[in-house]
Amino acid sequence: MVTGELKRRVDALWLEFWQGGITNPLTVIEQITFLMYARLLDINETRDENREKRTGRSFQRRFKDEEQSLRWSHFRHLGAEKMLTVVRDQVFPHFKTTAASGTAFAEFMKDAQLMIQKPSLLVKAVNMIHELPLTEGDTKGDLYEYLLSKLTTAGINGQFRTPRHIIRLMVDMLEPKPTELVGDPACGTGGFLVSVMQYLLEAYTSPQGLIEETDPETGAVEKIHTGDLLEEHREHIRSRMFHGFDFDATMLRIAAMNLMLHGVDDPDIHYQDTLSTGFTDRFPKAATEGFDLILANPPFKGSLDFEDVHSSLLRQVKTKKTELLFVALILRMLKNGGRSATIVPEGVLFGSSTAHMALRKLLMDQNQLEAVISLPSGVFKPYAGVSTAILVFTKGGRTDDVFFYDIEADGFSLDDKRDPVGANDLPGCLAAWRSRNPNRDADRTEKAFFVPAQEIRATNYDLSLSRYKERVLEVQAYDAPRLILERMKKLNSDIASDLLELESLL
Repeated sequence: MVTGELKRRVDALWLEFWQGGITNPLTVIEQITFLMYARLLDINETRDENREKRTGRSFQRRFKDEEQSLRWSHFRHLGAEKMLTVVRDQVFPHFKTTAASGTAFAEFMKDAQLMIQKPSLLVKAVNMIHELPLTEGDTKGDLYEYLLSKLTTAGINGQFRTPRHIIRLMVDMLEPKPTELVGDPACGTGGFLVSVMQYLLEAYTSPQGLIEETDPETGAVEKIHTGDLLEEHREHIRSRMFHGFDFDATMLRIAAMNLMLHGVDDPDIHYQDTLSTGFTDRFPKAATEGFDLILANPPFKGSLDFEDVHSSLLRQVKTKKTELLFVALILRMLKNGGRSATIVPEGVLFGSSTAHMALRKLLMDQNQLEAVISLPSGVFKPYAGVSTAILVFTKGGRTDDVFFYDIEADGFSLDDKRDPVGANDLPGCLAAWRSRNPNRDADRTEKAFFVPAQEIRATNYDLSLSRYKERVLEVQAYDAPRLILERMKKLNSDIASDLLELESLL
């Protein structure tokens, strides 16, 4: 989570932009992203240089010998006027040159412009960004989350960051492999794709593939994955494994940078409305049976005109609601046997419209619906308070039993503050999923239980956990009313006595 100190720094940086005449929140985020990218490029270049000295393993340089002056560590020491000239006239054109070489930023950096016109604002922005702890854990993700909270449109189209502990639960449940193709049809800042990469490094790197490395900025020693066991899949992971689509160019810039700085050098990230007819025309392989794995938290709100939606989706689910259309889209995008973990609003589970029931029938009768994980309503606060669930399903096959789990706490308070708390059902959910057994997990008073598919079909395919979970009512013992009244009378008598004593002292 974003700490108070980090919030203070970001707020100060935001205020500097506003005072400098840049008041559009999207523009502010975009400019901060560009400058963060410039700094992180330099940090990674320094790390790779140190690793090359130690291991002798060469790497593809981000800056040629004649471009060393374009590195963050160089231009940040320049005077205000000189810094503005170098960043505007050399660093940003360098971004475009990199884009022209076919990297992930190709679609998003070709029109990159430095909107900062005041030299003093650039100096303040560079100094403040240099103080941000970008090399500590997933601080970049925390920064994106907090920056997004400043967008006046945040949440209107579902554009808010999924908490990374929820993302990690979904990734751990699907257990991705380094040979698979992974997609997200509404990728936002790329959180799901980044988490898959982190899972692969943890699951497929041997202990010998971990080395200790000193951070070039802070001097802190950390363990780094060299990716030894992933080496045979390196090219696939680098440029073919990860695919993301979104219709917000700013989010895509952040997603591309996020992935590149997590070891995915050339992710396949595209500006595209995946529900539209243009998706199938432009990306036919991705739109139909293109993926082994899809993780997504698609937009919950809004509806589309039928004319804008591809006909193949409307044949499955005749609706304008995006939350239903996205599930149908994910089924279409998966290969046979492909798996998905997708977050949906709770209404998808029990909605009574023809489209709602048609989607649930599609999931259960033509595919294998494996799990319904109920999430508490505060998971997405402060952006939204909607109740949600995770659907886990496989394309094709058949549904015999469905695994349900009731997550009531996720390790954070369920109010707008989202402060850390002790209660956390996520580890228990993952453990129950990994050891699940339909013949054993039948007690519906527990958090984890199975429900036979036939029973679900008999309830019009209702998938809400409350429909099947049995709540154990505890009998509360109360004193008799007469005894309670006697206590109240005694209290009143004691109060009257105390008042008389006080009055005598006046």
